Amino acid sequence: MRKFFFLLFLLLFVGAGGTGLKAWQDYHGSGPLAQDTDVVIPHGDYQSTIHTLQNAGVLKQGWWTERLALSAILLTRHDGQLHAAELHFPAFTSMEHAFWILRHGKPVLHKITIPEGLTAHQIQTLVQAAPFLNGDTPLPQEGSILPETYSYLRNSSRSALIDRAHAAMVTTVSKLWADRQDTGLIADQRAFVTLASLVEKETALTSERPMVARVFLNRLEKGMRLQTDPTVIYALTNGSPPLGRPLTHTDLQISSPYNTYAVTGLPPSPICSPGLSSLQAVAHPATGEMLYFVANGEGGHNFAATLADHNRNVSLFRQKKE
Repeated sequence: MRKFFFLLFLLLFVGAGGTGLKAWQDYHGSGPLAQDTDVVIPHGDYQSTIHTLQNAGVLKQGWWTERLALSAILLTRHDGQLHAAELHFPAFTSMEHAFWILRHGKPVLHKITIPEGLTAHQIQTLVQAAPFLNGDTPLPQEGSILPETYSYLRNSSRSALIDRAHAAMVTTVSKLWADRQDTGLIADQRAFVTLASLVEKETALTSERPMVARVFLNRLEKGMRLQTDPTVIYALTNGSPPLGRPLTHTDLQISSPYNTYAVTGLPPSPICSPGLSSLQAVAHPATGEMLYFVANGEGGHNFAATLADHNRNVSLFRQKKE
């Protein structure tokens, strides 16, 4: 019935003859937009909204389209309010569908992926460079951000995004901590994340992470130093920028609570933001007596329970490199 009255109005508005048919076709027919486009609809009146759509190519230019669009908005106003937002308009969308999008379409969501293993400084730099966000990015506490993909609306604040990522880490760690295999070696959730950050930096293979976690737990249980290079790198760079060179013997002598070649136990805080698989590996480590691991030259590691076996694995690795 509404379409009937709309057509009747158009006939009266434009006069008799073929002009009424043109109005009907221009309202329902394909529009001029050549490709899918996101358009920012600012706050304003109907006239400014129509002009925004015309300037974006969703609607045709000209007085005729402007008057037709304004009439259509007024006649269909009971279908809902027009919203100011960033909205997605498909190619060749009709005027009718454009107004449906203005009333019922969901705002465009942008995405940012925070990869596993980034330091707080790296995360700050990444979020600061993300488009369509407002404000400066606060430096998060090391290890406090959950690496994953986050969606956000245009003109959201960078600070709010960091808060969301921090809340996601708190929730994730709390659940894993409650369901963990309690070894009695990890004092609290902060230490839990710290160990996961070491696991994250030592191997890129998800399948190896429970074994790396077991090595570190076995060393902690025996009072052995963890002797993990990533902690020394963190001591040298404080997480920013990357070291950019191999560690030297002198580097291993650095006086720092993060130097696990010189200090027994875990470092005082995480050295990066570990991903979910590293957190899970610490919550549910592998079983075994492994105390050592070394690269196998094929992207993974060989694990050993004795120093003799470890030395053989080191020799094999060196032979592959020659």
